[in-house]
Amino acid sequence: MDALVLNETNTDLVRTTAVRPEPASGEVLLRVKASGVNPLDLKIKSGQAPHARHPLPAILGMDVAGVVEAVGPGVTAFKPQDEVFGMTGGVGGLQGSLATYVAADVELLAPKPSNLTMREAAALPLIFITAWEGLVDRAQVQARQKVLVLGAGGVGHVAIQIARAFGAEVFAVDKASKQSQIEELCATAIDRHQTTVEEYVKDHTGGRGFDIVYDTVGGAGIDAAFNAVARFGHVVSCLGWGTHSLGPLSFRAASYSGVFTLLPILTGEGRAHHGHILREAKRLAEAGKITPLVDPRRFSFETVAEAYAKIENRTAKGKIIIDVAD
Repeated sequence: MDALVLNETNTDLVRTTAVRPEPASGEVLLRVKASGVNPLDLKIKSGQAPHARHPLPAILGMDVAGVVEAVGPGVTAFKPQDEVFGMTGGVGGLQGSLATYVAADVELLAPKPSNLTMREAAALPLIFITAWEGLVDRAQVQARQKVLVLGAGGVGHVAIQIARAFGAEVFAVDKASKQSQIEELCATAIDRHQTTVEEYVKDHTGGRGFDIVYDTVGGAGIDAAFNAVARFGHVVSCLGWGTHSLGPLSFRAASYSGVFTLLPILTGEGRAHHGHILREAKRLAEAGKITPLVDPRRFSFETVAEAYAKIENRTAKGKIIIDVAD
C-alpha cells in the first residue's frame, strides 16, 4: 500500500510503499478514502506531543473515513463494502490514516452518516467526540440552559451544534471575523476583543453566569471560564493543562471537568464508548443538526505539506482533509 511516513521530527512526510496490514481479531481492514488533519499531527511532527505516545517512524492521521475491505476474526458489526468513520490511530503507536489501508479496532468505528461525504465524515471524529464528552458526558447539557463556548474553531463549532441540538441557548466567544459563522449556527457571537468577561456575563445572563462553559482555548480561556460560570455550574476544557486559581470556581460551588480524547486509544479503556458517540454523530448528522465545516481546498499525498502549512499559519477555513486515492 501507499503511505506517508514521518521518519524523524521536523522533517517532511515521505511517501513510501508499506506492507498492507491484516485485520486481527476485533479489527477491520479499511480502504481509506479521506484523512482528517488535526493540530496534534503538527505537534507530533515537530516533537512537541509526548502525550500522544507515537514513536517514530510513524504514519500520522487520527481521523478516517473509508470502506471496509475485509473483517478480522470475530467481527460481526461490519461487513465488506460498509462505509465507516472513526478516530482509530495516528497516536499511541497505532497506524494512522495517511495510508491507502489501515487496520482498525471496530469499537472505534461507526457507520458513516448517509448524508455526509467521505470528506465531511473524516472531519468529525476527533472534534465531535471531544465536544460530546465535555457537554454530554461531563456537563450533562440540558434544554434551556445557557451554554458558553470559548473558541468557535474545530471543537467549538461542533460544541455549539451539539448544545443547540439538546435545546440549550448558546453563546460563543471568538474574534469578530467568526461572527457570521457563529450566527449561522444559531448562536450569539461575542467579540473577545471588544467585550470583557464581566460585560458579557452581565449582558447575556444578568450577572448570573452561564450554566455550562466549554473552553476550547486553554490558558487564559480557563480563567475566563471560571469567572463566567454560574453558581453550581460546570466548566469543561479540552486544553486544561496549565496551572490556574480555583478561587473563582470554588466560590461559585461550580464543577470542573477535563477532556482527554486520546485516552481510549492510548489505554484501550473506553473504546466502545467512542463508537457509541460516533453513532450519535451519525444520528444528529442525518437529522440535519450537525454539519462539519470543511475547508473546500483539496489536498492529496502530493500536497500534504501544503495542508499542514494551512493549519500552522492559521489560514484553514474549516477542517483540512487529505483525499486518499486508491
